[in-house]
Amino acid sequence: MSDFTIFPAIDLLHGQVVRLERGDPARQTHYDRVPAHTARRWLKAGSNWLHVVNLDGAFGEPDGENQSAIAAILAAAGSRANIQLGGGLRSVESLEQTFSAGIRRAVLGTWAIQHPEMTRKLIERWGAERIAVSLDAEGGKVKVQGWKEDTGLEALELALHLKELGLRWLIFTDISRDGLGTGLNLASTVEIARRTGLSVIGSGGVFSLEDVCAVRAAGLAGIIIGRALYNGSIDANQLFKI
Repeated sequence: MSDFTIFPAIDLLHGQVVRLERGDPARQTHYDRVPAHTARRWLKAGSNWLHVVNLDGAFGEPDGENQSAIAAILAAAGSRANIQLGGGLRSVESLEQTFSAGIRRAVLGTWAIQHPEMTRKLIERWGAERIAVSLDAEGGKVKVQGWKEDTGLEALELALHLKELGLRWLIFTDISRDGLGTGLNLASTVEIARRTGLSVIGSGGVFSLEDVCAVRAAGLAGIIIGRALYNGSIDANQLFKI
């Protein structure tokens, strides 16, 4: 893996590629009915990682259509790219199925926050390279259950605790910026990386190549890009030449 990784996001809802504004299903835009086509598009542009989110799983809804889409994305990626998958991974069994299917890294959210000791055991079992935790915050406070429930926990304090559990990879999203193209909350993201020493992947609000370059220059481990790629404010062919 390179020192800086770009992750095109493929968010799945009812088996289709969508983007949500601030995680709200009522504010969604549909982009592709065949997610494997989207995967091939980003792979052709030069991506070697894909960030896939099972939104139905994250919202606690039936996700059979998404599971079929994930299998198709895995087939499209083959040996050319790694898949980072999040959304609804809330049991040991779901992780076992995820890794058996060929997913390279699992992204935990709600479950990791609610069951820290189990998170420690999962990291010990599968290794720190294969487990990431997503901290999704609004006003500095972490939200769970598909961003619907407030925890009252400070993102930085929780990140420090996760580091103690053996975590290496952390995804930090500022919910207030997600899907809006207003720019990444770089200051907060960098502060978490600096204070914890974790490999932090920035997410939420990326709009331009300048945003990507700023994240890389700040020393973060990577960046997740969604709407900016789909709407064309970032050209994929230029992006993967960075």
